[in-house]
Amino acid sequence: MKLRHPCHCLRLTFQQQFRCFATKYTGRVVVEAENGRSFAVEVDAPTLQIDSRGYALPRRDLICKISQILKSPPSASIDPFLDLSDYLDTLTLTLTPSEASEILKSLKYPNLALKFFRFCPSEIPKFRHDCFTYNRILLILSKSSLPTRLDCVREIVDEMERSGIRGNISTVNLLIGIFGDGQGGGVKELIRCLDLVKKWDLRLNCYSYKCLLQAYIRLSNSDKALEVYQEMRRRGYRLDIFAYNMLLDALARDQKVDQAHKVFEDMKKWHCEPDEYTYTILIRMTGKLGKPGESLSFFQEMLSKGISPNLIAYNTMIEALAKGRMVDKSIFVFSKMVENSCRPNEFTYSIILNVLAAEGQLGRLDEVVEISKRYMNKSIYAYLVRTLSKLGHASEAHRLFCNMWSFHDRGDRDAYLSMLESLCNAKKVTEAIDLLNKMNEKGVKADTFMYNTVFSALGKLKQIPHLHDLYEKMKQDGPSPDIFTYNILISSFGRVGEVEEALKIFEELANSNCKPDIVSYNSLINCLGKNGDIDEAHMKFIEMQEKGFNPDVVTYSTLIECFGKTEKVEMARRLFDEMLAAGCYPNIVTYNILLDCLERSGRTSEAVSLYAKLKEQGLTADSITYTILERLQSGSHRTSRVRRQNPITGWVVSPLRIEVKSEQKKVRSWGRWEAVYF
Repeated sequence: MKLRHPCHCLRLTFQQQFRCFATKYTGRVVVEAENGRSFAVEVDAPTLQIDSRGYALPRRDLICKISQILKSPPSASIDPFLDLSDYLDTLTLTLTPSEASEILKSLKYPNLALKFFRFCPSEIPKFRHDCFTYNRILLILSKSSLPTRLDCVREIVDEMERSGIRGNISTVNLLIGIFGDGQGGGVKELIRCLDLVKKWDLRLNCYSYKCLLQAYIRLSNSDKALEVYQEMRRRGYRLDIFAYNMLLDALARDQKVDQAHKVFEDMKKWHCEPDEYTYTILIRMTGKLGKPGESLSFFQEMLSKGISPNLIAYNTMIEALAKGRMVDKSIFVFSKMVENSCRPNEFTYSIILNVLAAEGQLGRLDEVVEISKRYMNKSIYAYLVRTLSKLGHASEAHRLFCNMWSFHDRGDRDAYLSMLESLCNAKKVTEAIDLLNKMNEKGVKADTFMYNTVFSALGKLKQIPHLHDLYEKMKQDGPSPDIFTYNILISSFGRVGEVEEALKIFEELANSNCKPDIVSYNSLINCLGKNGDIDEAHMKFIEMQEKGFNPDVVTYSTLIECFGKTEKVEMARRLFDEMLAAGCYPNIVTYNILLDCLERSGRTSEAVSLYAKLKEQGLTADSITYTILERLQSGSHRTSRVRRQNPITGWVVSPLRIEVKSEQKKVRSWGRWEAVYF
């Protein structure tokens, strides 16, 4: 073999760097240029060194060269394996399996490694994979995230069996780890691994049993895991603390309490000292079973052994006591937690809050706050305020919020928003407005969402003067209203019959950066229609279509109700047909509105036909539907009814506020009536 400089990059220097695993070559110079800068060397084939077992030692220079070709192909070829084929054609020696294994180890990408693995037996003469190259590719696939990973592993195992390659115990351990990681493998694959142990005449070692145990646990099969553990005991193998904890946790999750206690005793018998995770598992198990006394015993045993509980252990213990409604002991453990410099988190406080609320002892929250005062920052205050607000304890939330206001110069937006929502839900809108005006003092800027929260509460409570004032303040001082602001205002003014104000807000919306959406039109149409201006409502309906908005089921239902109340039954029917033609499917509310309209106008047959269409659409009749049908059954020729007058518009807003009888009686009654007509 001849190598020429510079084409093959062979350079000789006086200060040569040696590597302990480099292959040694001998040769002689056969041609030298006149200037001495290039020459040709004839190199003799190297004698491969062998190890103590007679295997050829890998040639590191060859491994580096092939790895370099695969990682960064020297030519412009798209496929680096073409360059690799060209390079191997220049060699008189074949690649050995140990060298192929080292090359696989150096490759970063699993797809590239898999392709090289396939390349070797197909393109290199007389090459045959051995157990070690199979183990190498299995190890690479075990760490990869390829979507076809398991299929590739199955193909490789099938190939091993077809080729008669006998795997070793490492092969089995790798396969158990791959098929037992809980990401697509299953018990069948694990059984196949055990069959391979018999076929290859192998014997599971301690590590193999640990792999098998963990595989069954990850597959949520605690029964099989327990069988493996018992087999290990018979063979005298021992688990480490990690494996013991995995087994205990699996048994605890499956509520195998007796087995968990037995494993725990074995653990101590085999001198494997439990740690804080072990005790946490047992505390959680007994706590879920409603045995806080046993949980406390495990906790005290952990302390007696000098083990310092971590945050999870404390939370688990407090949760077990809280489940048993032991308020005093829960607070005592909480105090010890703080005393031992273990910082409570939000979950800790949520447990305490829930048990105090359940036992009607929320007054003791101040005691909890005082115990943990060195850890009480504004984020914890904010969490407590939010949690109390969600639990519906507005007074306690407000009291705690006042403490946060007093002790912290800067506020927390989430806490302020939670307090606003709590006050609004409790109908304390004056306090909500006051908080909205003052939060800027604590560095929290009131945003549009906060204003919308208060606007919504004021609208529902019909506090129109406050609504006017707050909206004017918002326009003057900011923030800018958004589409939700305008929609809330239109709906609120419509609710109290202030049509002119609603139209004014809609006009402001149209002239602003926020353009009306379908909710804006629906709110205005509802306002106009239910306050007597049905013609203007219909005009807005046409306008929204001209603006490119497709009316939805709310739009149609609102207008149908408005036409029905003004005895314009034909318009209501026409609009319903138009709704169906437009591909907008009516819901049960739409059907109820039109059924009520037809019943009041004495159109019994049309109402019956409409009910049949309701059933064909697959909708389920509700209590209002049955009430209307009962009226049809009891007096189908009635054309007029005495109705309660609306104090604003002079006519009824909702036609469906009727006392409902028991569901069973309505269904029985309607069933008899339905049999006559259908």
